[in-house]
Amino acid sequence: MAPGDLDDVFASRRLGPGRHGDRAASVGEVEAPAPLSYVFASPVATERLTLRLMTADDVNDVAAYQGREDVCRYLLHGPRSREELVPKIAEWGAATRMTRDHDYLQLAIQLADRVIGHMFLRIASAESLQGEIGWTLHPDFFGNGYASEAARATLRLAFDDIGLRRVRAELDPRNDASIALCVRLGMRHEASFRQDMWLKGEWADTGVYALLVQEWRAGARDRRARDRS
Repeated sequence: MAPGDLDDVFASRRLGPGRHGDRAASVGEVEAPAPLSYVFASPVATERLTLRLMTADDVNDVAAYQGREDVCRYLLHGPRSREELVPKIAEWGAATRMTRDHDYLQLAIQLADRVIGHMFLRIASAESLQGEIGWTLHPDFFGNGYASEAARATLRLAFDDIGLRRVRAELDPRNDASIALCVRLGMRHEASFRQDMWLKGEWADTGVYALLVQEWRAGARDRRARDRS
C-alpha cells in the first residue's frame, strides 16, 4: 500500500487489523468465500457523474478542495499544495487491484469536465471480505446529492463487482455531513470510540458505521420498488 493513502477521506480514520491467509475449500456444508480478484479497468458512470482513476490532469481540480482548511477539518492531514498532490495523484492513479488486505481505489468524482471530489474504497480484510469506504467532496457542490450518488455507485462496486460482504465507514463524530450520508446509505451505527486518536493537537473520537451485502441488496430492491410505484 502506498504511504499516505488512508489520510485522504472523511470517513476513513482507523486501521483495523486485516487478516489473510490460506482458506479451506469448505467448512462443513458452507463453502468458503472465493479469493478476491478484482482489477478496476473501466470508469463507472452514474446518472450525473463518472467515477474513474485520477490522472496528472486532475491536480488543479483536486488542489481546489484538498487545499482548503474547511475540507481538511476532519481529515488526517492538513491542506495540501499542488506540489504535494502531484506524486499522490500518480500513486492513486496506479492503484487498480483489489485482491489483498489494504489494496485500495481512490476514484475521482467527475461532474461534466471537472473533478469535484473523490471516493475511497479499501480492503480491510480479504479473508473475511470486509472493506472500508470514504469520501471527500468540494464544498461548492454540497446539497446536490452528488456524494450520495457517488457513494452508492462505490457500494455497488464493492458488493456486486469486487465481492465484499461488509463495508464500514469510520469517521469523526463531529462530521455531521458524513454521518447524514451514512444514514442515507442505510449504514448502521455500530460503535463509538472515545478519544482513541491524537489528531491535530487534540484527542479525537471515532464513530463506526457499516453495511452488509444483504442489507445493501434489500435496500436496492426497496428503492427499485419505490421508483416503480
